[in-house]
Amino acid sequence: MECRQCASSLERPGDYCLVCHTANADTIILELGRERATVTTLDGEQVVSARTVTTTPETDGEQVGAELRYFAGQLADEVRRKRPEEVYATGDREVLQAVRAQLHYSFYRIDAEDPIEYVLERQGETALEVVEASVAEKLGGTHSTLIGGRTGREALEVVADHPHVKKIIPGPIDAGGSGSRTGLRAKVTRADNKGNVRLLVRDGSSVQENRVVTTASDRELGERVREDINEALIDAEFKEN
Repeated sequence: MECRQCASSLERPGDYCLVCHTANADTIILELGRERATVTTLDGEQVVSARTVTTTPETDGEQVGAELRYFAGQLADEVRRKRPEEVYATGDREVLQAVRAQLHYSFYRIDAEDPIEYVLERQGETALEVVEASVAEKLGGTHSTLIGGRTGREALEVVADHPHVKKIIPGPIDAGGSGSRTGLRAKVTRADNKGNVRLLVRDGSSVQENRVVTTASDRELGERVREDINEALIDAEFKEN
């Protein structure tokens, strides 16, 4: 395949051109299994390429982590060489977490029988602004006390790390809730008309409601952000049922 801008030869279809610095793809779809994964590259509505990466899972405890990181690294490299605007992923949660940890793109988990069709149907939807601020810059407000101490802050950092979160404003802590034996739990509630959401964090009988300002402009877009944040909380094992 040649670069659409300068016609330079590309090593793989959809690769970012290092000659004229032009992207030749805008979307990546990852279908992730524990032994096999497919990386599909889209340029607009056109499927540019579909590359399969395989691995043999280790059974030795000391090698499992290294093998998974290597597998995830191969998939992350496939994404980086395209420099896409968005990445969609579905499949094995463990592999997805490992890949996501190695990438810094707008990354969305999806659940669809046909991931490619799902993404193509949503290409005309409004794109959300990506916030480049650090996690520390996104955490603010007058109430500096966070429920759950260090663990509570880690839950808020999961939310603040989302690319469409502008700011988290911690609220007061209510100690009058019912007790919980499951440790610190967190979930994001339904978006309001402006696209913002609330993050509820529970630790024992204490509850803290935090305001989360997003880049969504309405309830529908806010719901997309809410779903994605809750998936991130599930990955981090904070999500409340």
